[in-house]
Amino acid sequence: MVPPGTLRLLINGEIVSAQGYEYDSLYVHFFLDLPRCWSSPPFQHLSGVTQTCNTKSKGRENVAYFCYPFTFEVLLQQDVTLDGSAPHWPVLYFEVLSLGYWQRYRTEGYGYLIIPDTPGCHTVVCSTWRPVQTGTVTELRRFFIGGSPELEDLTYARIPGTFKGNRLSRFGFRSETTGSVSIRLHCIQQSRDYIDASALRKQRQSVLDRLGKFGQQGTIYSILEAFQKARQRMLEAQQSLPGDLLNTAGAVELQSTA
Repeated sequence: MVPPGTLRLLINGEIVSAQGYEYDSLYVHFFLDLPRCWSSPPFQHLSGVTQTCNTKSKGRENVAYFCYPFTFEVLLQQDVTLDGSAPHWPVLYFEVLSLGYWQRYRTEGYGYLIIPDTPGCHTVVCSTWRPVQTGTVTELRRFFIGGSPELEDLTYARIPGTFKGNRLSRFGFRSETTGSVSIRLHCIQQSRDYIDASALRKQRQSVLDRLGKFGQQGTIYSILEAFQKARQRMLEAQQSLPGDLLNTAGAVELQSTA
């Protein structure tokens, strides 16, 4: 059961394919980075590695089809967020590598994906890049004996986790664009606040604001329409009554008030 004030996020994902890379026999190493206020169960593993997959020609691109499933379960403590600001959502970092016939591995690209904040099915194609060094010797070493410049921290693909400043400078850091990775996500959000009556009363106004108040306007319009119909029926009933009966009813009303 989800504790009060906690949002449970279930991510059923799939690394579908990778395409546009220089070498064959690709595999993907990935992990989920949790920002502040997020946590995971003790038994939950937040990283994984796909199988090695050979590429197939599809048009002008060489595509490796992984169809590798993964599942993450994380929790957000909503009552811990400060100033009522929207919390940062988890980020999925991944690294694409290749493994040659002589066990030569190469880094093919780095990328990341911010987990969508809306439930449902999402298919995202993420572009990747890799660091490079100038000179012919580096390319010869990469071709013959494998190996290439690598990132010590995968979060550098977006914003390093150790970064504390306001501006991140990457001046002098050389890189090149490589291929792309296709990822499919099925996100499920669970919270007791969605079904708790007291919480619904407190959050009704904010929910209507997010929905554009369409539901509230529809309710008001339906009430006004029913009132107009009832008033019209009452006027029609008064017009159909005889005049003597109406005069008698008016006299009785005046006597009672006196």
